[in-house]
Amino acid sequence: MNSPKRLARIAGILYLIVGIFGGLAAGYATPKLYVAGDAAATAGNILSSAGLVRLSVMADLLQATVFVFLALALYALLKDVNRSAAHTMVVLVAIATTIMCLNEVFQFAALQVASGEAYTAALGAAGSDALVMLLMDLHHYGFLIAQIFFGLWLVPLGYLAYTSGMFPKALGVALIVGGACYLVDMTAAFLAPGLSAQIHGPLAIPPTIAEIWTLGYLLVRGVRLPAHGAPTISAGKQATF
Repeated sequence: MNSPKRLARIAGILYLIVGIFGGLAAGYATPKLYVAGDAAATAGNILSSAGLVRLSVMADLLQATVFVFLALALYALLKDVNRSAAHTMVVLVAIATTIMCLNEVFQFAALQVASGEAYTAALGAAGSDALVMLLMDLHHYGFLIAQIFFGLWLVPLGYLAYTSGMFPKALGVALIVGGACYLVDMTAAFLAPGLSAQIHGPLAIPPTIAEIWTLGYLLVRGVRLPAHGAPTISAGKQATF
C-alpha cells in the first residue's frame, strides 16, 4: 500500500526540483540577460552578469537531468496502467532534455564571446555584440523548440492520470489541455510573433495550473489506491495507446 505513495512522493520531490531550477533559469536569469532585438544591451547584461549566466546554465543542466529521473519515477508508477503510453512519455522527456542540454551551449558560448577580448579585436565591439545576440537568439528559439516536447509529454501523462484512477480525472484533462497550450504557444511564436506576444500570457495559465496541481498532488496526496492496493488497469488498454 505504501510503495506507490512513496514512489509518487519521490516523483513529487523531483518535480519540485525541476520547477525550482527551471524557474531560476527561464523565469529569472534569462529575462535579466536577454533583450530581444538589442545586441548592445544583451551583450552588456551578459558581460556584467557572468556569474548569473553560469548559474543559469548549470540550473538548466541540473533540471534537465532531474527531469529524466522524474519521467522514470512516473514510468515506474504508471507503467502498469498503459505501458505504451508510459514508454511514450519517457521518450518525449528524453528528447526534450536532450534539446535543453544542447541548447545551453549557445548561452555559454555567448558568455565566451562577450568576455573574450579576441572576439572584440577580430570583429569590433559592434560585431562582437551582434554575435552574442545571435547566440542568445539561438538559445531563445532552441528553448521554444524544446517546448514542443514540454507540451507533448503532458499528453500521455494526462492520459495515464485520467485512466489510472490514481489521480483525479480532472487533473488528467488539465494536463492534456496544458500540453495543447504549450504547442499552440510555440506555433504562434514561430508563425505569428505579433499574435504570440498577446496570447503567451493566457496560454501559460493552463499548463502552469496543471503542473502545479500535479506537483502538489504527488507531494501531498501521493496517489489514490484501490482497496487491493494496486493501480487500476483499463481492460484491453495495457499494450496500446
